[in-house]
Amino acid sequence: MRPSTILALGYATTASAAPAPANVSAGLDDNAFDSLSAYFKVIATGMQQSQLLTGVFDCDVSKAQMPSLAGLPAPNAGLKVHHVALGRGTQNYTCSSPSSAPKAAGAVATLFDASCVAVMFPELLSRIPAMAVHLDLDGRDQVASSVLQESGVHFFTDLSTAYFDLDTSAHDYGKAPCAKLGSVDAPADAARGRRGEKAVAWLQLKAKAGATDGIREVYRVSTAGGSPPASCEGMPANFEVPYSAVYWFWQDMGYNDVSDGVRNDGRDVGMNHGEMDKQGDESRSGAGDVSQDDAGEACRKDG
Repeated sequence: MRPSTILALGYATTASAAPAPANVSAGLDDNAFDSLSAYFKVIATGMQQSQLLTGVFDCDVSKAQMPSLAGLPAPNAGLKVHHVALGRGTQNYTCSSPSSAPKAAGAVATLFDASCVAVMFPELLSRIPAMAVHLDLDGRDQVASSVLQESGVHFFTDLSTAYFDLDTSAHDYGKAPCAKLGSVDAPADAARGRRGEKAVAWLQLKAKAGATDGIREVYRVSTAGGSPPASCEGMPANFEVPYSAVYWFWQDMGYNDVSDGVRNDGRDVGMNHGEMDKQGDESRSGAGDVSQDDAGEACRKDG
């Protein structure tokens, strides 16, 4: 694996125009990486080169554009993008008998801050789940050098409440208990899982009482894998299916994010400040961590 040769940065420059970043995803093979860390490092390299060539590093998350929603309603008026996260975890199911259909029994995921990628390389963001779903996330050190910091965890607190805890030691983007508001099948060409599982549905979620930081809606899009087989034949009583997705968090337009010192100083970056200030050192580590939160493990309810 040689990420430097896989990623064709190819930043276009002309004598009469300022440098502009090319399509970073061009020439990038989703199957060429053996860890999420390696993939994240390549993304970081692209961002570093963009800053070097253009002198601009604009990660204002309010400028991020959510992709076409494949039939889901658009966010309500008066909302703005608050945070964008890559989710990687499992959809969980139960089987009561071989002839029954699997029933959803929870979802647990680690969330990584993808806000900066959403702003700078939106064409790449939608591809990341297709790669992430194929990586084994058991080892805590697997993305220890990730430049996309862990931004929280996702789990369920009861059969109808999806919970997002975006409060970590580095940043506090809020907490949001949510209820499903809308659902559509993933696009026909959505990425399948490691055993060919179809992508789980795209969702629109509405924040419930107790949400903080002005969070009002959450969208799950760009899904990969996660769907169960049609029947329980040959399946255990409880099983998990790996999935990945991109989550978009929307907050009240009038909500003012006040800096909370160190824990909020990276909100508009989505990656370690040191990664951008000390350019060219690909061995530098960030704060990513793929381990599933213990609290999430105890809250596997209807995925």
